[in-house]
Amino acid sequence: MIWFDGTVSETAVRPFDLADRGLLLSDGVFDTLAVFGGVPFRLEAHLARLQAAAAALGFAADAGEARQAVADLIAAAGGGRAVIRLTLTRGSGPRGLVPPQAPRPRLIAGLAPWNPALAFSPVRLATAAIRRNETSPAARLKTLAYLDNVLAFTAARQAGADDALFLNSRGMPVCSALANLFAFSGDTLLTAPPADGVLEGITRAAVIAVARALGLAVREAAPDPDRLSQGAAFLTNSVRLIMPVAAIDGAALPPHPAVPEIAAGLRRAIAAECGDDLT
Repeated sequence: MIWFDGTVSETAVRPFDLADRGLLLSDGVFDTLAVFGGVPFRLEAHLARLQAAAAALGFAADAGEARQAVADLIAAAGGGRAVIRLTLTRGSGPRGLVPPQAPRPRLIAGLAPWNPALAFSPVRLATAAIRRNETSPAARLKTLAYLDNVLAFTAARQAGADDALFLNSRGMPVCSALANLFAFSGDTLLTAPPADGVLEGITRAAVIAVARALGLAVREAAPDPDRLSQGAAFLTNSVRLIMPVAAIDGAALPPHPAVPEIAAGLRRAIAAECGDDLT
């Protein structure tokens, strides 16, 4: 289901300007959120991140238009559980790299069913040959330039894994192709900071809050690459929520008793905000 130019359609075949910079130059941003019980989880945080990402690229995101697109799609779907992606381009422009002086951003939104089988499921990681470039602003934003993630994810799947583990240019494990990474170092939960080349995930923030409420120490730091495969780790994103890491490059990781507690806390947060019990 697609929202475009104020209307919802069951088909993705819609008129589109072939001079759009998102299509030609990946000049745009996106955000993906989950809907539970007909209520988008952490909607305002997602809209704020979309606005901040667009501002970082030098154009404006209309949060009101995005909010309306989300509402229209949920209404057309009849509520329930779903995944919504908001895609915002800078709009059309002349040939070349120079952005238009007065951009007219273009918003496209799509809704798909939420697959409960993907949530809270363990994953196997394969270390990507591609490095995460922490010097690039694109590493900290959800831009349309996602080819590194696509290639790394594809290679991981071909190697028999479920997702790719990214190291940054300093060799630090920072995230996966799909998600933020958390790892235990003793009794402390570590997750890489944005300066290491990672997205400030919405679920990442929710999990940090849940973990601290449970009395866990949380520190923004990438885990030691030599010790990562010896301790427990998990991934987080807005669709799959929490994914325990079962193995990295074929080496099994031990479970950690706090991970089910954190998952339960996240379920409680979703139930409180959306009125939908995922247990």
